[in-house]
Amino acid sequence: MSESPNTPTQSAAAAPEILHIDLPHLRVCALAWGPADGRLVLCLHGYPDTAWTWRHLGPALAAQGYRVTIADRNAELAEARAAELGAPHTAVVVEVTDEASVAAVFEQVGELDAVVSCAGFSTFGLIVDMPVEDFRSVVDCCLTGSFIVTKYAGRQLREGGSLVCISSLNGRQPAIGMSAYSAAKAGLSMLTEVAALELGHKGIRVNAVAPGFVTTPLTEGAAMIPGVVDEYVENTALGRAGTPEDIANAVLFLCSEQSSWMTGEVLDLNGGAHLKRYPDIMSHVLKLASG
Repeated sequence: MSESPNTPTQSAAAAPEILHIDLPHLRVCALAWGPADGRLVLCLHGYPDTAWTWRHLGPALAAQGYRVTIADRNAELAEARAAELGAPHTAVVVEVTDEASVAAVFEQVGELDAVVSCAGFSTFGLIVDMPVEDFRSVVDCCLTGSFIVTKYAGRQLREGGSLVCISSLNGRQPAIGMSAYSAAKAGLSMLTEVAALELGHKGIRVNAVAPGFVTTPLTEGAAMIPGVVDEYVENTALGRAGTPEDIANAVLFLCSEQSSWMTGEVLDLNGGAHLKRYPDIMSHVLKLASG
């Protein structure tokens, strides 16, 4: 690992280091920011298409003195992310639904100060039409994958450490066509509370952030459907969609000592959308399809 200043600045944290971890059944490649002697944070993604979250969260954590290691499964987009940050980048990392893969990564990195678990994706379709395999794949990633990460995070976090999971507004607010995602994220919110009870005696805090609609490449498909974003914004108290920086700031708070007396909390971060209702995406899709 390269040396970084003990008091990092945002510019010093901008360019990640590339780490290679050779495991028995795969080679993991990861991004790292921050000072070599900083408190260690492991951030695990799991989306099948982008590592967008870490572009904002990684440098923010590093600027606070953390040593950040990013694990993601998509090599091409990980390389693109590193290029945006001004450094070369590499490949696939951890598959959160594969317990052996997750266990090997945690064993390799050793004792941790914080873990951020951000695995998930969604399908879209009515319950009566959805193949069981599609439903199961979402639950396997969003809920079972989070369980596996939580299992090994609970073993590797130091006393006073923090586990932050990324849940969703859909964990408490149903949406037509999103049965698998809504059910999985509701399960994740309860998993967060149970883990907080079980790990509290070790001084480990477990919390979650539940974002509403956030403008990222992951939501581009929904945003392209006429009326979806407008309806979401109309049903928020603050009148706007979220940004990746909004989420990064909340995660940073939950990793920090500023939240040292907070555990078992699912933080609604949606501009007040949970106070109203979720957009009827299906009606917008059908309207678009009808021409």
